[in-house]
Amino acid sequence: MARPTQAAWSLLEDDLTGCEACPRLVGHCREVARVKRRAFRDELYWGLPVPGFGDRKARILLLGLAPAAHGANRTGRMFTGDRSGDWLYGALKRRGMANQAESTRRDDGLRLVDVFISAVCRCAPPGNRPTPDEMQNCTVFLDREFDLLDRLRVTVALGKIAWDAALRHAERVAPGSVPRPRPAFGHGVESTIVPRTGRPPIPLLGCYHPSQQNTQTGRLTRPMTDGVLRRASALADSR
Repeated sequence: MARPTQAAWSLLEDDLTGCEACPRLVGHCREVARVKRRAFRDELYWGLPVPGFGDRKARILLLGLAPAAHGANRTGRMFTGDRSGDWLYGALKRRGMANQAESTRRDDGLRLVDVFISAVCRCAPPGNRPTPDEMQNCTVFLDREFDLLDRLRVTVALGKIAWDAALRHAERVAPGSVPRPRPAFGHGVESTIVPRTGRPPIPLLGCYHPSQQNTQTGRLTRPMTDGVLRRASALADSR
């Protein structure tokens, strides 16, 4: 199979950023971009669906939930401009998977190595809670990313919603491939998914989402995050 081209990635990004399939989300993103937060009142918000970001030759995919209203919805890049991103990119820098620990804006020079970051829902949802129909509307973009990430060897699900979305993707591309009973999410839990039609299964790892609710309460610690990334690297190297 031929390697994915720049044109294929550009087409995906154009289709994604132009999507208006979910009126509630489109309206919310635009309203947040119009009103803004006081701390960012002089900035031009992105206010559109947010594409995936990272190394397009990556062996490891990190899958989150959705852009934050004043994070990725403002900056236009996944996990950029908020505390969750500070936590995640700090961990990636410690593992040598990012050239810097800060992620503040699209043109800040951040580069990822062997890692691609995406999300189940590409628009910032009110209250960080997309509806099932809204998440379903976004599956076409996740499926296309899995197809384009042709060197993918491991997927890390940042939270239960991402875990379930990865399993549903496997069910779409390879019916009957998800183990029974259906694997339950947990931090450090491992299962397998089929990433692309005709491809063998790859590991799926669970990790608590780096939300402030998890990191400030100690539910997710730096050693826990580092451990999942270390395990993902080991699995990628073994395949």
